[in-house]
This record gives sequence, C-alpha cells and structure tokens, in this order.
Amino acid sequence: MVDPAPLLPPCSRSGAAKRPPPTSVDDTLESYIGGNCVIQLLQAVFVSFAWCFDAQQTFINVFTDAEPAWHCTGTGDAACATASSPCGLDPGSWAWDFPMHASVVSEWSLQCSGSAVVGLPASAYFAGCLAGGLLLATLADTLLGRKKMLFLSCLTMSLSATLTVVSPNLWAYSALRFLCGFGRATVGTSSLVLATELVGKRWREKISIVGFVCFTMGFLSLPAMAYINRGSSWRALYLWTSVPSACYSVLLFFLIKESPRWLLVRGRRDEAIQTLKSIASTNDDVINSSFSKLIVAEDTGIADIFSAMKILWQKKWAFRRLMATMIAGFGIGMVYYGMPLNVGNLGSSLYLSVTFNALAELPSSMITLFLIGRLNRRCSTLTFTTISGVFSLLCVLVTSKLWRMAVEVVSFFSACTAFNVLLIYSIELFPTCVRNSAISMIRQALVLGGVFAPVLVAEGRKRSFLSFGVFGLVIGCCGLSIVCLPETRGRSICDTMEEEEVKQNASSDTP
Repeated sequence: MVDPAPLLPPCSRSGAAKRPPPTSVDDTLESYIGGNCVIQLLQAVFVSFAWCFDAQQTFINVFTDAEPAWHCTGTGDAACATASSPCGLDPGSWAWDFPMHASVVSEWSLQCSGSAVVGLPASAYFAGCLAGGLLLATLADTLLGRKKMLFLSCLTMSLSATLTVVSPNLWAYSALRFLCGFGRATVGTSSLVLATELVGKRWREKISIVGFVCFTMGFLSLPAMAYINRGSSWRALYLWTSVPSACYSVLLFFLIKESPRWLLVRGRRDEAIQTLKSIASTNDDVINSSFSKLIVAEDTGIADIFSAMKILWQKKWAFRRLMATMIAGFGIGMVYYGMPLNVGNLGSSLYLSVTFNALAELPSSMITLFLIGRLNRRCSTLTFTTISGVFSLLCVLVTSKLWRMAVEVVSFFSACTAFNVLLIYSIELFPTCVRNSAISMIRQALVLGGVFAPVLVAEGRKRSFLSFGVFGLVIGCCGLSIVCLPETRGRSICDTMEEEEVKQNASSDTP
C-alpha cells in the first residue's frame, strides 16, 4: 500500500502547541526549524546551488588553458613527424588542429613556455582563493553574516569571470583569475554553513550532500559546454558560466533569509524571531514566548572580524582540531583539485577523462548521502584518503591508457568522498560562533593543495611520478592527522565555545 503522506510535508501549525518548553537556544531552534518544513528545505537547496558555479570556475582552466592538438603541414619534414611537441619546429611546418583562439596556449603562443608560465592562470586562481579565504574567512561569523558573505562572494566571482573575456594578455588574464579566486574563496563555505543552519538536525547531513551534488552538476556541465564550444574562442566558455552565476547572485539576495542561529549568536534576537516567523508556519506568539523565556547571550566574545580566529588559536582543543583538519585538507585538496587538471597527462581524450572524473563525484555524493548517518567521520576520512593515495601511486606504475584512466578515477572518487566527509565532520567539530571561520580555514588548506597542483601537473608531462606519485604520497600522509580528532557522529552541534567544552568534558568523563 502506498503511503499517502507527502515526501516534504509543510510545516505544521498545530505542532507548536504540543512542543515542550525549550530549555536552550538549540532546543528552541530545533522546535521551529527542525521539522519537515518545505520552505526552509527549498531555501537550503537554493543556497546549495552556489556550489554549481563554484565548480565551473574551479575547473574551467582544464579546457581554456589546455594545449590543443596539432599536426604537421609539410610532407617531407622528418623533424616534425617525430616531434612530440611543436616547440622548436619551424613555424610553417606545423599548425593547430583548431583555430588559434580556441585555447589560451595557442592564442598567446605558450607552447614553448615553462611549466610555471603555462600553469600561472590556474595557480593564480588558487592563490586568489587562498588570499580571499585568509582575509574574508571571519566576515561571515562577524560583520556580514552568512547570507551577505555568500552574495558578495558569488557576485565578485561572476563579475571577474565576465571581465576575463576581454583579457588582452596572459598577465591580465592571470590577474583576473586571481580576483575570481579571491571572490570565490568563501562561496562553498558560506553556502554550506548557511544551508545547514537553515534546517534542523534531521536534515543537516542531507542538505550538506545537496551542495556536493550541485558541485558535481557544475563540474559535469563543463565538458559538455566545452565540447559544444570546441573550435570557438575560450572566452565564450567564460561567458557561458559567468552570466548565469551573476543572475543567481541577484536572486540569492532577494529570496534567501539569514541564518537564525547566527543572528541569535550575534545577539540580534528580534531579527532571528522574524526569520523564524518567515520560514516556519507557527503562531507568532508561540515563537515570541519561547524566546522570551531564554537568556540569549549577546556577548559571544566576538567583537571584531579577527576575534573568531583568535578564539580558534587560543583554545587548545579548537587549535588542535583546526590543525588536524587543515593538514588532512591540504592532502585532499592536492588530489581533488590536481587530478582533473592532470587528466591531460593520461594520454586519453580530454573531454572523456574530465567527464569520467565529474561522474565519479556522483556516486561519491550518493554514498555520502545514504551512509553518512552510519559512517564514523574519523575512520571514513582516514580510509578514503588512504585508498586515494594508493591508487594515485598506481597511476605511475600502470601503462595501459584504459587501466590508467580507471585507476585515476578511483583515486579521484576516494578523494571526493574524503572531501565530503571532512566538510561534514568540520561542521560538527566547531560551534556556531566560529564555525564559518574554521571551515574557511580548512577550505583554504584544501585550496593550498590546489595551488601546488598546476605546477606539479606541468612537470608531470615529463615524469608522471612528479604529479601522480606526489599526489598519492601527500594525501596518504596528511590523512593520518585525523586520528587525533574526536568522533562526532550522531551528536548535536553547539553554538558557543563554552557549550562545546562542556560537551567535550562530559564525553571524556564517560567511561
């Protein structure tokens, strides 16, 4: 017999009267945003869609900066027939298969440039992500909040990507990629934190996975767009990705509410109540009376934009958690961002290889979605980083193109799953007052791994160990740092440092 109940029933008005009186901020929020409210779920899904545009800008250099195929034009030129690269050949003895404007390499004649120059735009993007994360990380926890930070990040990323279309040379192009990365730095973090704080504990893990699925959709759309635009200017691909992102930013500003958790932690109780009224179909008097019985501490210890970071550094347990997750994030980031850039070194079709990598994220997201409630965070992260490292090292030993692609996909799949679990793990490790700052720092560690990846990829064209081998060693060793962290599966998230310390002490006292 089919269950007539809808999958996402609307918020119940009658349920509010049956709720027991809340005893804490967390209990009160769970009372009104913890149910199956379709409005809050739709808002969280829309917020998660920012990951789609994040993925497009992160991996767009795979196609725009690729070295195009070329062919010999002379019939009797033995040097051209045996050459592996057009570098050093006479200008009239060879030609690109596609028009010169199809790639940055062909348009600006970078085929004979060093690996640092060829990888400069991609490295500049990740360097911008790193700088933006360090400078903007605490704004979502302090002055701006989750919503405004996400809006400004998406808008900056979109506008800089649009301006990339008019880049006159490699240096201007790299500078705009740096600006795009700077703006993009907090997109994933703000989106993940805002989406999970808009829903209750029941939906928190599932909404986290929605963001990863959206990232996969954005990644998967790139080879399709690039294939459609093959032979066209690389600038067209930036327009295809930046214009929809700019439109999304505008809709985000008008349609999405701020996190009620963040408003309460910042002492803005009235705004938090108004937000709850807008997303929960509950009687206004019930919400007002619930919060009137609580003493919401307006002094959270966060007075300026750097206070959240100071707290993370001063608290030994928080610093230990932050360092462990950042070390693991560095290794995961090197493989996660480096493998898609490195598919050109597999010797197979670029479009096919990138598509397989993008498709590898789908089962990764699905496994995380259906098993996250059963997976221990610590053991899962350690297991997947180890598998990724082993298979990355196997890429150096395998010579068959088909098997090498399969081994590479397994390594990337494992890194994706470790990436997903690590971000969910980080949400549960840090309280609301510093959560966005902590996750931003972890994402910067991920990006730092990505900064080194383009240079290693360029060197890997000569020796595969310098790309696949280094990737495997780094992610395998860095993943071991997770061992010292506490397990968080099944527990509620905290709002203040004191609440987290009480919970930590209670768990350590339990035999």
